[in-house]
Amino acid sequence: MSKVIVITGAGGVLCSDFARFLAEKGNKVALLDINEEAAAKVAAEISDKGGIAKAYKCNCLEKESVEAVHAAVIADLGPCDILINGAGGNNPRCTTLHEEYAKGDESTDEFLTFFNIQEAGFDFVFDLNLKGVLLPSQVFMKDMLGKKGCCVLNISSMNAYRPLTKIPAYSAAKAAVSNFTQWLAVHFAKENIRVNAIAPGFFVTNQNRDLLFDKEGNPTARTKKILAATPMGRFGDSAELLGTVEWLLDENKTGFVTGVTVPIDGGFSAYSGV
Repeated sequence: MSKVIVITGAGGVLCSDFARFLAEKGNKVALLDINEEAAAKVAAEISDKGGIAKAYKCNCLEKESVEAVHAAVIADLGPCDILINGAGGNNPRCTTLHEEYAKGDESTDEFLTFFNIQEAGFDFVFDLNLKGVLLPSQVFMKDMLGKKGCCVLNISSMNAYRPLTKIPAYSAAKAAVSNFTQWLAVHFAKENIRVNAIAPGFFVTNQNRDLLFDKEGNPTARTKKILAATPMGRFGDSAELLGTVEWLLDENKTGFVTGVTVPIDGGFSAYSGV
Protein backbone atom coordinates (compact mmCIF):
# COMPACT_ATOMS: atom_id res chain seq x y z
CA MET A 1 0.00 0.00 0.00
CA SER A 2 1.39 3.39 -0.94
CA LYS A 3 2.10 5.89 1.80
CA VAL A 4 2.34 9.65 1.98
CA ILE A 5 5.98 10.43 2.71
CA VAL A 6 7.06 13.94 3.70
CA ILE A 7 10.75 14.75 3.23
CA THR A 8 12.35 17.96 4.47
CA GLY A 9 15.55 19.14 2.84
CA ALA A 10 14.32 17.29 -0.23
CA GLY A 11 16.18 19.49 -2.69
CA GLY A 12 19.56 18.30 -1.38
CA VAL A 13 21.75 15.54 -2.77
CA LEU A 14 20.87 12.82 -0.28
CA CYS A 15 17.19 13.53 0.35
CA SER A 16 16.41 14.03 -3.32
CA ASP A 17 17.68 10.49 -3.90
CA PHE A 18 15.43 9.29 -1.07
CA ALA A 19 12.48 11.00 -2.77
CA ARG A 20 13.16 9.44 -6.18
CA PHE A 21 13.66 5.99 -4.68
CA LEU A 22 10.54 6.06 -2.51
CA ALA A 23 8.39 7.44 -5.33
CA GLU A 24 9.54 4.57 -7.54
CA LYS A 25 8.14 2.24 -4.87
CA GLY A 26 4.69 3.73 -5.43
CA ASN A 27 4.57 6.20 -2.55
CA LYS A 28 3.28 9.76 -2.72
CA VAL A 29 6.14 12.09 -1.88
CA ALA A 30 5.99 15.65 -0.57
CA LEU A 31 9.31 17.43 -1.13
CA LEU A 32 9.86 20.28 1.33
CA ASP A 33 12.77 22.67 0.99
CA ILE A 34 13.49 26.33 1.57
CA ASN A 35 14.94 26.20 -1.97
CA GLU A 36 11.66 25.59 -3.76
CA GLU A 37 13.33 25.54 -7.17
CA ALA A 38 15.57 22.62 -6.18
CA ALA A 39 12.64 20.65 -4.74
CA ALA A 40 10.47 21.41 -7.77
CA LYS A 41 13.14 20.09 -10.11
CA VAL A 42 13.20 16.76 -8.27
CA ALA A 43 9.40 16.59 -8.14
CA ALA A 44 9.24 17.17 -11.89
CA GLU A 45 11.72 14.34 -12.49
CA ILE A 46 9.56 12.01 -10.42
CA SER A 47 6.35 13.09 -12.14
CA ASP A 48 7.91 12.66 -15.59
CA LYS A 49 8.57 9.02 -14.70
CA GLY A 50 4.98 8.44 -13.61
CA GLY A 51 5.46 8.96 -9.89
CA ILE A 52 3.41 11.14 -7.56
CA ALA A 53 5.35 14.04 -6.05
CA LYS A 54 4.82 17.68 -5.22
CA ALA A 55 7.28 20.34 -4.09
CA TYR A 56 6.64 22.88 -1.34
CA LYS A 57 8.65 25.86 -0.18
CA CYS A 58 9.13 25.42 3.54
CA ASN A 59 11.23 27.04 6.22
CA CYS A 60 11.64 24.31 8.82
CA LEU A 61 12.72 26.89 11.41
CA GLU A 62 9.36 28.67 11.30
CA LYS A 63 6.42 26.70 12.65
CA GLU A 64 3.91 28.81 10.74
CA SER A 65 5.63 27.88 7.50
CA VAL A 66 5.61 24.19 8.41
CA GLU A 67 1.93 24.34 9.40
CA ALA A 68 0.98 26.04 6.14
CA VAL A 69 2.78 23.37 4.14
CA HIS A 70 1.18 20.67 6.28
CA ALA A 71 -2.27 21.91 5.31
CA ALA A 72 -1.26 21.97 1.65
CA VAL A 73 0.15 18.43 1.77
CA ILE A 74 -3.07 17.09 3.30
CA ALA A 75 -5.10 18.79 0.57
CA ASP A 76 -2.82 17.57 -2.23
CA LEU A 77 -1.66 14.12 -1.12
CA GLY A 78 -3.35 13.25 2.18
CA PRO A 79 -2.18 12.91 5.80
CA CYS A 80 1.47 12.09 6.44
CA ASP A 81 2.38 8.45 7.12
CA ILE A 82 6.16 8.79 7.13
CA LEU A 83 8.31 11.82 7.92
CA ILE A 84 11.96 12.05 6.92
CA ASN A 85 13.66 14.95 8.66
CA GLY A 86 16.45 15.71 6.22
CA ALA A 87 16.77 19.48 6.61
CA GLY A 88 20.11 20.40 8.15
CA GLY A 89 23.72 21.17 7.39
CA ASN A 90 26.62 23.38 8.34
CA ASN A 91 27.34 27.02 7.53
CA PRO A 92 30.58 29.01 7.07
CA ARG A 93 29.48 31.32 9.90
CA CYS A 94 30.28 28.53 12.35
CA THR A 95 33.31 26.91 10.72
CA THR A 96 36.66 27.76 12.30
CA LEU A 97 39.78 28.20 10.20
CA HIS A 98 41.97 26.06 12.46
CA GLU A 99 41.34 22.49 13.52
CA GLU A 100 43.02 23.16 16.85
CA TYR A 101 43.70 26.26 18.91
CA ALA A 102 46.53 28.32 17.46
CA LYS A 103 48.31 31.08 19.33
CA GLY A 104 46.60 34.38 18.66
CA ASP A 105 43.17 32.89 17.93
CA GLU A 106 41.81 34.69 20.96
CA SER A 107 42.74 38.14 19.69
CA THR A 108 42.14 38.09 15.93
CA ASP A 109 39.17 39.23 13.87
CA GLU A 110 40.76 38.36 10.54
CA PHE A 111 39.30 34.86 10.38
CA LEU A 112 36.88 32.67 12.31
CA THR A 113 38.14 31.09 15.51
CA PHE A 114 36.43 29.50 18.49
CA PHE A 115 36.62 32.84 20.30
CA ASN A 116 34.90 35.00 17.70
CA ILE A 117 32.13 32.71 16.51
CA GLN A 118 29.04 34.89 16.62
CA GLU A 119 26.10 33.65 18.63
CA ALA A 120 23.84 34.12 15.61
CA GLY A 121 26.03 31.86 13.49
CA PHE A 122 26.11 29.15 16.14
CA ASP A 123 22.36 29.41 16.71
CA PHE A 124 21.59 29.16 13.00
CA VAL A 125 23.51 25.91 12.53
CA PHE A 126 22.31 24.36 15.80
CA ASP A 127 18.69 25.33 15.18
CA LEU A 128 18.74 24.19 11.57
CA ASN A 129 19.75 20.70 12.62
CA LEU A 130 17.78 20.28 15.85
CA LYS A 131 14.77 22.58 15.54
CA GLY A 132 14.65 21.46 11.92
CA VAL A 133 13.69 18.07 13.38
CA LEU A 134 11.55 19.34 16.23
CA LEU A 135 9.14 21.60 14.35
CA PRO A 136 8.26 19.29 11.41
CA SER A 137 7.86 16.43 13.88
CA GLN A 138 5.46 18.46 16.03
CA VAL A 139 3.33 19.27 13.00
CA PHE A 140 3.38 16.12 10.87
CA MET A 141 3.38 13.50 13.63
CA LYS A 142 -0.17 14.56 14.53
CA ASP A 143 -1.25 12.80 11.32
CA MET A 144 0.26 9.54 12.58
CA LEU A 145 -1.67 9.26 15.84
CA GLY A 146 -4.04 6.30 15.94
CA LYS A 147 -2.74 4.83 12.67
CA LYS A 148 -0.61 1.80 11.83
CA GLY A 149 2.64 1.68 9.87
CA CYS A 150 3.76 5.24 10.61
CA CYS A 151 7.31 6.27 11.41
CA VAL A 152 9.87 9.05 11.49
CA LEU A 153 13.39 8.88 10.12
CA ASN A 154 15.91 11.49 11.25
CA ILE A 155 19.25 12.20 9.63
CA SER A 156 22.04 12.22 12.18
CA SER A 157 25.76 12.05 11.36
CA MET A 158 29.13 10.60 12.28
CA ASN A 159 29.54 13.88 14.15
CA ALA A 160 27.08 12.53 16.69
CA TYR A 161 29.59 9.84 17.68
CA ARG A 162 32.83 11.79 17.41
CA PRO A 163 32.80 15.54 16.79
CA LEU A 164 34.75 16.73 13.79
CA THR A 165 37.15 19.63 14.06
CA LYS A 166 36.18 23.09 12.76
CA ILE A 167 32.38 22.62 12.95
CA PRO A 168 31.33 22.81 16.62
CA ALA A 169 27.65 23.71 16.25
CA TYR A 170 26.99 21.07 13.60
CA SER A 171 28.69 18.38 15.67
CA ALA A 172 26.80 19.31 18.83
CA ALA A 173 23.49 19.51 17.00
CA LYS A 174 23.82 16.10 15.37
CA ALA A 175 24.58 14.55 18.76
CA ALA A 176 21.37 16.19 19.93
CA VAL A 177 19.49 14.75 16.94
CA SER A 178 20.51 11.20 17.90
CA ASN A 179 19.45 11.82 21.50
CA PHE A 180 16.17 13.41 20.43
CA THR A 181 15.51 10.42 18.18
CA GLN A 182 15.63 8.19 21.25
CA TRP A 183 13.39 10.57 23.19
CA LEU A 184 10.76 10.61 20.45
CA ALA A 185 10.92 6.83 20.09
CA VAL A 186 10.09 6.35 23.77
CA HIS A 187 7.45 9.07 23.84
CA PHE A 188 5.48 7.61 20.93
CA ALA A 189 6.15 3.90 21.38
CA LYS A 190 2.68 3.15 22.73
CA GLU A 191 1.23 4.88 19.66
CA ASN A 192 3.21 2.44 17.47
CA ILE A 193 5.06 5.32 15.82
CA ARG A 194 8.63 4.20 15.32
CA VAL A 195 11.39 6.83 15.32
CA ASN A 196 14.86 5.97 14.08
CA ALA A 197 17.82 7.68 12.44
CA ILE A 198 20.68 7.05 10.08
CA ALA A 199 24.16 8.43 10.65
CA PRO A 200 25.88 8.86 7.30
CA GLY A 201 29.64 8.96 7.22
CA PHE A 202 31.23 11.04 4.49
CA PHE A 203 29.20 11.77 1.38
CA VAL A 204 29.84 14.68 -0.96
CA THR A 205 26.94 17.14 -0.79
CA ASN A 206 26.35 20.74 -1.80
CA GLN A 207 27.00 21.87 1.76
CA ASN A 208 30.37 20.21 2.34
CA ARG A 209 31.83 20.31 -1.17
CA ASP A 210 33.91 23.43 -0.51
CA LEU A 211 35.48 21.80 2.56
CA LEU A 212 36.37 18.66 0.63
CA PHE A 213 37.61 20.03 -2.70
CA ASP A 214 39.40 23.20 -3.77
CA LYS A 215 38.24 25.44 -6.62
CA GLU A 216 40.07 23.25 -9.14
CA GLY A 217 38.31 20.14 -7.85
CA ASN A 218 41.34 18.69 -6.11
CA PRO A 219 40.97 16.95 -2.74
CA THR A 220 41.76 19.20 0.23
CA ALA A 221 43.97 18.17 3.13
CA ARG A 222 40.77 17.53 5.08
CA THR A 223 39.57 15.08 2.44
CA LYS A 224 42.83 13.17 2.66
CA LYS A 225 42.42 12.87 6.43
CA ILE A 226 38.82 11.70 6.06
CA LEU A 227 39.68 9.01 3.55
CA ALA A 228 42.64 7.86 5.63
CA ALA A 229 40.26 7.39 8.57
CA THR A 230 37.65 5.53 6.49
CA PRO A 231 38.67 1.86 6.12
CA MET A 232 36.94 1.60 2.74
CA GLY A 233 39.09 4.52 1.58
CA ARG A 234 36.40 6.44 -0.29
CA PHE A 235 33.35 8.65 0.06
CA GLY A 236 29.95 7.00 0.15
CA ASP A 237 27.51 7.16 -2.72
CA SER A 238 24.01 8.37 -1.87
CA ALA A 239 22.56 5.18 -3.38
CA GLU A 240 24.31 3.28 -0.59
CA LEU A 241 21.94 4.84 1.94
CA LEU A 242 18.78 3.62 0.24
CA GLY A 243 18.76 0.04 1.48
CA THR A 244 18.95 1.13 5.11
CA VAL A 245 16.34 3.82 4.58
CA GLU A 246 13.95 1.32 3.00
CA TRP A 247 14.59 -1.18 5.80
CA LEU A 248 13.88 1.33 8.58
CA LEU A 249 10.71 2.61 6.92
CA ASP A 250 9.23 -0.87 6.36
CA GLU A 251 7.12 -1.88 9.35
CA ASN A 252 7.07 -5.49 8.11
CA LYS A 253 10.85 -5.69 8.41
CA THR A 254 11.56 -3.36 11.33
CA GLY A 255 8.30 -3.24 13.23
CA PHE A 256 10.13 -3.80 16.54
CA VAL A 257 13.00 -1.40 15.77
CA THR A 258 12.75 2.05 17.31
CA GLY A 259 15.15 4.50 18.92
CA VAL A 260 18.22 3.38 16.97
CA THR A 261 20.72 5.33 14.90
CA VAL A 262 22.35 3.25 12.17
CA PRO A 263 25.87 4.23 11.00
CA ILE A 264 26.47 4.07 7.25
CA ASP A 265 30.08 5.11 7.12
CA GLY A 266 32.46 2.74 5.37
CA GLY A 267 33.84 1.68 8.73
CA PHE A 268 34.75 5.16 9.98
CA SER A 269 33.16 4.68 13.40
CA ALA A 270 34.89 1.33 13.85
CA TYR A 271 38.42 2.49 13.05
CA SER A 272 40.80 3.51 15.83
CA GLY A 273 43.38 4.93 13.43
CA VAL A 274 45.83 2.08 14.08
